[in-house]
Formats: sequence, structure tokens, C-alpha cells
Amino acid sequence: MIRLGVLISGSGTNLQAIIDAVAEGRLDAEVALVCSSRPDAYGLRRAQAAGIPTRGLSREVYADPLAADRIIVEEMRAAGVEYVVMAGYMRMVTAPLLAAFPDRVVNIHPALLPSFPGAHGIADAFNAGVKVTGVTVHFANERYDEGPIIAQQALAIEEDDSPESLEERIHAIEHVLYPQALQYIAQGRVRIDENRRVRIAK
Repeated sequence: MIRLGVLISGSGTNLQAIIDAVAEGRLDAEVALVCSSRPDAYGLRRAQAAGIPTRGLSREVYADPLAADRIIVEEMRAAGVEYVVMAGYMRMVTAPLLAAFPDRVVNIHPALLPSFPGAHGIADAFNAGVKVTGVTVHFANERYDEGPIIAQQALAIEEDDSPESLEERIHAIEHVLYPQALQYIAQGRVRIDENRRVRIAK
């Protein structure tokens, strides 16, 4: 079993998917701490309802992103966190956090990276007119939406899709794929090879 620290900024639907997977025995992990970049994020209520300790950071703290990440590192270490999981976290992680948890910061992105990085992956894919998009789970690094890819799942964009319906279908995939990818990590099946590519053992 691994101890997870989850970073959120909003409603926390991916956090809830992780909490549910743990409760249902599909993820051999414990969520030890949830930190939010917004003290009023609804995801904090989800964590509190599950009995998980929380910490909400203010906008003032993030005026210095490095200092904010040093606070997060301190909180995560105090909670015994082994992997940091970004779940709708709308801040870029910086050197202090990445150095404290090397190749142990995980992110989810609502597109098939390296295509459509950034904060608007769903809308960007829809507006580009591509026929296939999807979801990516990857290790975070110092560049936004890069880092070794752990898992991906493709999704066809249907002719009658709207941005809203596509977003709903993307989120449904996220809520399954993220706990699944974290379970690979919990099982010790994930390694990064010399070319910085993820290999998942059978």
C-alpha cells in the first residue's frame, strides 16, 4: 500500500474517484493528505467527508510559487506521503516539490499528450476538429504537461458531440484511468527506463 498526497484546485471529482477506488479495494493506497490551491475548493469537503486531513493554501501564499511548494513539501512529508497526485490542480509544480518527490509526482491531462497541452485540452482538441482525443496520466516534470507517460486512453469525438458532452465523456474516462494507473504504481509495476519512457510490468 502506498500513501498518496493529492493536490486539487476545484471540485475534486478525480479526488473522489481515487477515494472511491481505495474504499472499494481497487486501489491499494491511502490518501494521507489533500492540499488545495484554493481554501474554498469543494474538493476539500470531499476529503473531509472521507476523514482525510486537508490543507487549503491562499492566493497570497502562491505569490511566491517556490515558497508555496516548499510548504506543500513540508506538509506532505509530515503526512508520510510517498507519491504526490495532481487531480485538477491548476498550478504548475516547481523545483522544490519535484526534487522532494523525484518521479513521484503524477498528473492527469484531458487529451492525448503531447497533443493539446495546457489548461484547455478538451476545448483545444474539439476546436481543432480532430477525430480522436483522450486522457493521459503521466509523471510531472519542470515543463507543463510533459514527463513520462504512464497510461493513455483514446476517445473518438462523435459528430454530434458538443464541448460539454465531450468534457463529460473525458471525465468519465479520467475517473477510471487515474485509479488504474495509480494501482500500477502501488503494485510496483511502473518503472522509467534509460530513455525516460515508462515500462509497466505484467
